[in-house]
Amino acid sequence: MKRVIAPLRDFLHRESASGVLILLSAALGLLVANSPLADNYFNALDAKFRIGIDPILVDLSVVKFINYVLMTIFFFVVGLEIKRELTTGHLSTRKKALMPFVAALGGMAVPAFIYLAIAGSTDANGWGVPVATDIALAVGLLAMVGTSAVASLRAFLLALAVIDDIGAILIIAFVYSSGVLFSWLFAGLAMVVGILVLQKVKVTSTFVYVVLGMGLWFALYKSGVHPTLAGVILGLLTPNLQKQNSGLEDEVDGSVSVIEWLENKLHPWSTFMIVPLFAFANTGVEISRESIDAALNSPIAWGIFAGLVIGKPLGIFTTIYAGKKIKIGEAPEGARPLSILATGSAAGIGFTVAIFIANLAFSDPTTQDLAIVAVIAASIVSGAMSYMLFKLLSKNA
Repeated sequence: MKRVIAPLRDFLHRESASGVLILLSAALGLLVANSPLADNYFNALDAKFRIGIDPILVDLSVVKFINYVLMTIFFFVVGLEIKRELTTGHLSTRKKALMPFVAALGGMAVPAFIYLAIAGSTDANGWGVPVATDIALAVGLLAMVGTSAVASLRAFLLALAVIDDIGAILIIAFVYSSGVLFSWLFAGLAMVVGILVLQKVKVTSTFVYVVLGMGLWFALYKSGVHPTLAGVILGLLTPNLQKQNSGLEDEVDGSVSVIEWLENKLHPWSTFMIVPLFAFANTGVEISRESIDAALNSPIAWGIFAGLVIGKPLGIFTTIYAGKKIKIGEAPEGARPLSILATGSAAGIGFTVAIFIANLAFSDPTTQDLAIVAVIAASIVSGAMSYMLFKLLSKNA
């Protein structure tokens, strides 16, 4: 008997549930880093080992294994979700995609501008940190407020966050990949061509694609391009074709695509293990009076904080109403101005991807810690603001 799934509903449900785990994992990372176990925590994360076989060997630490290898699976799921949204979801038509696209651009450009205005003279390289949105926490917050957020806002936020992810991926690829070795980049391109050829001749062996995917990851790693982008590329290359003998059944149309099958297999691992583990390993910042003073006096920290807390809602709100005014798209149905502002604040929860970019943007560990503290603080404030605005709306309804 086939198990019935609802891909979009299941995705949103898992993302909402994952939000709680992410918060708990981040809190645990902070707690351990500021406890007598701190040395054990940091030593364990810095422990070195090798993976692969001669001549394909990679030297990694535990934290790099999480950030480079496991997060590739996370970005693969992100790539699958982007592909599904572009082919059959909220971004599948020009009319559906236009307003979330415009809002996402505003929600990325304004935070980047605010960061550069505050911290550009200190370290302009961090402008990419406040452009990111954490889908799990943002969607989870809208689930918490229940009927205070009209249904159209959930779909709108999901589409906006997917476009936001595309923007973040492009930033990682073109801004934070340095010293590119084109010989290895061409090797990666050969892997992509190989995958496309195998799809053309209808090869369905999962093992073959996994081997080519691993080759792509290694080629990007050696090229200087961040290897997690292999996950996104593979997700986007996945065909939106019906999966035979999947053992699953879509409750809407009965058929299950390869994308939906892979999401059903991998999304739980990504949301309930990989992202919480990433949060635990990357939020372990030592908090002291000196570190708090350093953050309060750091233009970088304030640039990130203001970019997420002020820039995100301001950018999203203004571009939606500008777009509506010049009639290039439609605002979410039934959404009032205050609810759009509240949704913009929810998008200001940068967390997972913002922390990921912070670790790429800054090479100095002290600056990385300042940036992570700013991302955590901004995500908490943005979430609280969004929640309060939605509750205010429900009282005035």
